[in-house]
Amino acid sequence: MIWFIISLIVVGLIAGFLGRLLVPGPDPMSVPATIGGGILGSFVGGFLGWALFGRDLDDGAVQASGILGSVVGAVIVVVLVRLVRERTASR
Repeated sequence: MIWFIISLIVVGLIAGFLGRLLVPGPDPMSVPATIGGGILGSFVGGFLGWALFGRDLDDGAVQASGILGSVVGAVIVVVLVRLVRERTASR
């Protein structure tokens, strides 16, 4: 269990960093926010893999994905966070 948590944090950091790198523009996120975005991106990528490709149907919709799915999910999370921040800042 501890190795799963450690690997989730490491993959989250890598995926979150790559997700922020792939989305142009300024993004003042801290390291914990980057890790959180990467971990959330991993589950978004796992859901998309389940929904679009029917992968791992026995595991269910909420599952972690590999590094590629995590990066795709992290990009989606970064874009959504920016949209929410822009909408909140404009009020």
